Amino acid sequence: MPRIAVALEYDGAQFAGWQTQQAGVSSIQLSAEVAFSRIAAEPVNLVCAGRTDAGVHALGQIAHFDTRAVRGERSWVLGANANLPDSISVRWARAVPAHFHARYSAEARTYRYFILNRLSRSALAAQRAALVHRPLDVQRMAEASQVLVGEHDFSAFRAAECQARSPIRRLYGLDVTRSGDWVVIDATANAFLHHMVRNLVGLLLAVGLGKAPAQWAADVLASRDRTRSAPTAPAAGLYLWKVRYPRAFALPEEAEGPVSAIIPDLPAA
Repeated sequence: MPRIAVALEYDGAQFAGWQTQQAGVSSIQLSAEVAFSRIAAEPVNLVCAGRTDAGVHALGQIAHFDTRAVRGERSWVLGANANLPDSISVRWARAVPAHFHARYSAEARTYRYFILNRLSRSALAAQRAALVHRPLDVQRMAEASQVLVGEHDFSAFRAAECQARSPIRRLYGLDVTRSGDWVVIDATANAFLHHMVRNLVGLLLAVGLGKAPAQWAADVLASRDRTRSAPTAPAAGLYLWKVRYPRAFALPEEAEGPVSAIIPDLPAA
Protein backbone atom coordinates (compact mmCIF):
# COMPACT_ATOMS: atom_id res chain seq x y z
CA MET A 1 0.00 0.00 0.00
CA PRO A 2 1.46 3.41 -0.94
CA ARG A 3 2.75 5.62 1.87
CA ILE A 4 2.45 9.40 1.82
CA ALA A 5 4.54 11.81 3.90
CA VAL A 6 3.18 15.28 4.59
CA ALA A 7 4.44 18.45 6.27
CA LEU A 8 2.01 20.36 8.47
CA GLU A 9 2.10 23.75 10.09
CA TYR A 10 -0.44 24.78 12.69
CA ASP A 11 -1.43 27.21 15.39
CA GLY A 12 -2.04 24.92 18.35
CA ALA A 13 -3.77 27.48 20.55
CA GLN A 14 -7.27 26.09 19.99
CA PHE A 15 -6.35 22.41 20.04
CA ALA A 16 -5.81 19.84 22.79
CA GLY A 17 -2.53 18.83 21.15
CA TRP A 18 -1.60 16.55 18.27
CA GLN A 19 -2.99 13.27 19.52
CA THR A 20 -6.63 12.23 19.42
CA GLN A 21 -7.24 11.15 23.02
CA GLN A 22 -11.00 11.23 23.54
CA ALA A 23 -14.22 11.87 21.68
CA GLY A 24 -15.37 15.46 21.47
CA VAL A 25 -11.90 16.92 22.01
CA SER A 26 -10.36 18.84 19.10
CA SER A 27 -6.90 17.66 18.04
CA ILE A 28 -4.54 18.29 15.14
CA GLN A 29 -4.46 14.56 14.33
CA LEU A 30 -8.23 14.23 14.12
CA SER A 31 -8.64 17.33 11.95
CA ALA A 32 -5.91 16.17 9.55
CA GLU A 33 -7.20 12.60 9.38
CA VAL A 34 -10.69 13.80 8.50
CA ALA A 35 -9.31 16.04 5.75
CA PHE A 36 -7.06 13.41 4.18
CA SER A 37 -9.73 10.73 4.48
CA ARG A 38 -12.08 12.84 2.40
CA ILE A 39 -9.49 13.20 -0.34
CA ALA A 40 -8.57 9.51 -0.19
CA ALA A 41 -12.25 8.46 -0.06
CA GLU A 42 -11.24 6.00 2.68
CA PRO A 43 -10.16 6.26 6.33
CA VAL A 44 -6.51 7.13 6.92
CA ASN A 45 -4.47 7.19 10.11
CA LEU A 46 -1.64 9.68 10.57
CA VAL A 47 1.60 8.98 12.43
CA CYS A 48 3.60 12.09 13.35
CA ALA A 49 7.23 12.90 14.10
CA GLY A 50 6.46 14.57 17.43
CA ARG A 51 3.22 14.61 19.44
CA THR A 52 2.91 18.26 20.39
CA ASP A 53 0.97 19.20 23.53
CA ALA A 54 -2.06 21.45 23.93
CA GLY A 55 -1.26 25.01 22.86
CA VAL A 56 2.01 24.07 21.12
CA HIS A 57 2.47 25.12 17.49
CA ALA A 58 4.36 23.68 14.51
CA LEU A 59 6.03 24.97 11.39
CA GLY A 60 7.50 21.64 10.27
CA GLN A 61 5.51 18.75 11.73
CA ILE A 62 5.98 15.64 9.57
CA ALA A 63 3.45 12.81 9.39
CA HIS A 64 2.74 9.81 7.20
CA PHE A 65 -0.25 7.68 6.27
CA ASP A 66 -0.95 4.65 4.10
CA THR A 67 -3.68 4.66 1.49
CA ARG A 68 -4.86 2.78 -1.58
CA ALA A 69 -5.91 6.08 -3.15
CA VAL A 70 -3.84 7.37 -6.06
CA ARG A 71 -3.59 11.16 -5.97
CA GLY A 72 -1.01 13.65 -7.16
CA GLU A 73 0.99 15.67 -4.65
CA ARG A 74 -0.85 18.83 -5.64
CA SER A 75 -4.21 17.12 -5.06
CA TRP A 76 -3.22 15.95 -1.59
CA VAL A 77 -2.10 19.46 -0.59
CA LEU A 78 -4.92 21.52 -2.08
CA GLY A 79 -7.61 18.96 -1.28
CA ALA A 80 -6.61 18.57 2.36
CA ASN A 81 -6.22 22.32 2.89
CA ALA A 82 -9.70 22.89 1.51
CA ASN A 83 -11.01 20.62 4.28
CA LEU A 84 -8.87 21.94 7.13
CA PRO A 85 -9.48 24.91 9.45
CA ASP A 86 -7.42 28.03 8.81
CA SER A 87 -5.21 27.18 11.79
CA ILE A 88 -3.82 24.03 10.09
CA SER A 89 -2.11 23.89 6.71
CA VAL A 90 -0.47 21.13 4.66
CA ARG A 91 2.80 22.49 3.27
CA TRP A 92 3.70 19.58 1.02
CA ALA A 93 2.93 15.92 0.32
CA ARG A 94 5.31 13.33 -1.08
CA ALA A 95 5.13 9.61 -1.86
CA VAL A 96 7.76 7.79 0.21
CA PRO A 97 9.07 4.20 0.48
CA ALA A 98 7.14 1.78 2.66
CA HIS A 99 9.95 1.72 5.23
CA PHE A 100 9.73 5.47 5.86
CA HIS A 101 8.34 6.26 9.31
CA ALA A 102 7.64 9.84 10.40
CA ARG A 103 8.74 9.11 13.97
CA TYR A 104 11.33 6.36 13.79
CA SER A 105 13.10 7.50 10.61
CA ALA A 106 13.78 10.97 12.01
CA GLU A 107 17.42 11.77 12.76
CA ALA A 108 16.77 14.97 14.74
CA ARG A 109 14.03 17.35 15.78
CA THR A 110 14.32 21.07 16.37
CA TYR A 111 11.97 23.04 18.60
CA ARG A 112 11.99 26.83 18.76
CA TYR A 113 10.72 28.85 21.71
CA PHE A 114 9.76 32.53 21.41
CA ILE A 115 9.86 34.89 24.40
CA LEU A 116 8.67 38.50 24.25
CA ASN A 117 10.84 40.23 26.85
CA ARG A 118 9.26 43.61 27.53
CA LEU A 119 6.82 45.27 29.88
CA SER A 120 3.83 45.42 27.54
CA ARG A 121 2.07 42.45 26.00
CA SER A 122 1.72 42.06 22.24
CA ALA A 123 -1.67 42.12 20.56
CA LEU A 124 -0.21 40.46 17.46
CA ALA A 125 1.69 37.66 19.17
CA ALA A 126 -0.96 36.70 21.73
CA GLN A 127 -0.96 32.89 22.26
CA ARG A 128 2.06 32.61 19.93
CA ALA A 129 4.82 33.56 22.36
CA ALA A 130 5.58 33.67 26.07
CA LEU A 131 5.68 37.08 27.75
CA VAL A 132 8.34 37.86 30.38
CA HIS A 133 8.09 41.37 31.87
CA ARG A 134 11.45 41.53 33.67
CA PRO A 135 14.71 41.84 31.68
CA LEU A 136 16.40 38.55 30.82
CA ASP A 137 20.17 38.11 30.93
CA VAL A 138 20.68 36.23 27.66
CA GLN A 139 24.42 35.78 28.22
CA ARG A 140 23.78 33.90 31.46
CA MET A 141 21.04 31.85 29.81
CA ALA A 142 23.42 30.90 26.99
CA GLU A 143 26.09 29.90 29.52
CA ALA A 144 23.64 27.64 31.34
CA SER A 145 22.36 26.14 28.11
CA GLN A 146 25.76 24.79 27.08
CA VAL A 147 25.98 22.70 30.25
CA LEU A 148 22.97 20.75 29.04
CA VAL A 149 24.24 19.94 25.53
CA GLY A 150 25.31 16.34 24.94
CA GLU A 151 24.00 12.89 25.81
CA HIS A 152 22.54 12.85 29.31
CA ASP A 153 19.90 11.41 31.57
CA PHE A 154 17.26 14.16 31.34
CA SER A 155 15.04 12.82 34.12
CA ALA A 156 15.06 16.27 35.75
CA PHE A 157 13.41 17.67 32.62
CA ARG A 158 10.71 15.10 31.93
CA ALA A 159 7.05 15.29 32.91
CA ALA A 160 5.77 12.91 35.57
CA GLU A 161 3.44 11.33 33.00
CA CYS A 162 6.24 10.77 30.46
CA GLN A 163 6.01 7.24 29.06
CA ALA A 164 9.43 7.05 27.40
CA ARG A 165 11.31 3.88 28.31
CA SER A 166 14.61 5.69 28.75
CA PRO A 167 15.38 9.25 29.92
CA ILE A 168 18.62 9.28 27.93
CA ARG A 169 18.59 11.78 25.06
CA ARG A 170 21.28 13.43 22.95
CA LEU A 171 20.84 17.20 22.88
CA TYR A 172 22.77 18.42 19.83
CA GLY A 173 22.24 22.11 20.48
CA LEU A 174 20.53 24.54 22.86
CA ASP A 175 21.02 28.09 21.59
CA VAL A 176 19.76 31.34 23.12
CA THR A 177 19.70 34.56 21.07
CA ARG A 178 18.15 38.01 21.37
CA SER A 179 16.68 40.28 18.67
CA GLY A 180 15.38 43.49 20.19
CA ASP A 181 12.63 42.62 22.65
CA TRP A 182 12.62 38.99 21.52
CA VAL A 183 14.57 36.09 22.99
CA VAL A 184 14.62 32.88 20.93
CA ILE A 185 15.69 29.44 22.19
CA ASP A 186 16.45 26.66 19.71
CA ALA A 187 16.70 23.07 20.95
CA THR A 188 17.79 20.21 18.67
CA ALA A 189 17.98 16.57 19.78
CA ASN A 190 17.61 13.05 18.47
CA ALA A 191 14.31 12.96 20.39
CA PHE A 192 12.68 14.70 23.34
CA LEU A 193 10.96 13.55 26.51
CA HIS A 194 7.46 14.75 27.41
CA HIS A 195 7.66 18.48 28.31
CA MET A 196 11.46 18.34 28.00
CA VAL A 197 11.83 21.50 25.90
CA ARG A 198 9.45 23.54 28.05
CA ASN A 199 11.24 22.35 31.18
CA LEU A 200 14.63 23.28 29.71
CA VAL A 201 13.25 26.72 28.87
CA GLY A 202 11.82 27.05 32.37
CA LEU A 203 15.28 26.52 33.85
CA LEU A 204 16.87 28.99 31.43
CA LEU A 205 14.25 31.58 32.32
CA ALA A 206 15.04 31.19 36.01
CA VAL A 207 18.72 31.75 35.27
CA GLY A 208 17.98 34.69 32.99
CA LEU A 209 15.88 36.35 35.68
CA GLY A 210 18.68 36.02 38.22
CA LYS A 211 16.89 33.46 40.37
CA ALA A 212 19.77 30.99 40.03
CA PRO A 213 23.36 30.98 38.73
CA ALA A 214 24.24 29.43 35.38
CA GLN A 215 25.95 26.51 37.16
CA TRP A 216 22.58 25.52 38.61
CA ALA A 217 21.83 23.85 35.27
CA ALA A 218 24.55 21.27 35.94
CA ASP A 219 23.24 20.64 39.46
CA VAL A 220 19.69 20.07 38.24
CA LEU A 221 20.83 17.80 35.43
CA ALA A 222 22.94 15.69 37.79
CA SER A 223 20.11 15.40 40.32
CA ARG A 224 17.81 13.60 37.85
CA ASP A 225 15.01 15.05 40.00
CA ARG A 226 12.24 17.05 38.33
CA THR A 227 11.33 18.74 41.63
CA ARG A 228 14.80 20.34 41.77
CA SER A 229 14.22 22.37 38.60
CA ALA A 230 12.13 25.39 37.63
CA PRO A 231 8.44 25.43 36.62
CA THR A 232 7.49 24.36 33.09
CA ALA A 233 7.47 27.23 30.60
CA PRO A 234 4.13 28.12 28.94
CA ALA A 235 3.08 26.17 25.86
CA ALA A 236 2.30 29.29 23.83
CA GLY A 237 5.93 30.02 22.94
CA LEU A 238 6.84 26.55 21.66
CA TYR A 239 7.02 25.44 18.02
CA LEU A 240 8.04 22.13 16.45
CA TRP A 241 10.27 23.91 13.97
CA LYS A 242 11.68 21.16 11.76
CA VAL A 243 12.49 17.46 11.58
CA ARG A 244 15.57 16.05 9.84
CA TYR A 245 15.52 12.77 7.90
CA PRO A 246 18.15 10.86 5.92
CA ARG A 247 18.70 12.40 2.49
CA ALA A 248 17.86 9.08 0.87
CA PHE A 249 14.15 9.82 1.42
CA ALA A 250 14.48 12.95 -0.74
CA LEU A 251 11.99 14.97 1.27
CA PRO A 252 11.59 18.64 0.33
CA GLU A 253 14.01 21.08 1.91
CA GLU A 254 12.28 23.17 4.54
CA ALA A 255 12.10 26.83 3.55
CA GLU A 256 11.41 28.64 6.80
CA GLY A 257 10.61 32.03 5.33
CA PRO A 258 10.38 35.19 7.44
CA VAL A 259 9.64 34.52 11.08
CA SER A 260 7.47 37.64 11.05
CA ALA A 261 4.91 35.61 9.11
CA ILE A 262 4.47 33.47 12.22
CA ILE A 263 5.14 36.01 14.96
CA PRO A 264 3.99 39.29 13.37
CA ASP A 265 5.51 41.45 16.12
CA LEU A 266 9.02 40.00 15.73
CA PRO A 267 11.49 42.48 14.15
CA ALA A 268 13.80 41.46 11.34
CA ALA A 269 17.17 40.21 12.57
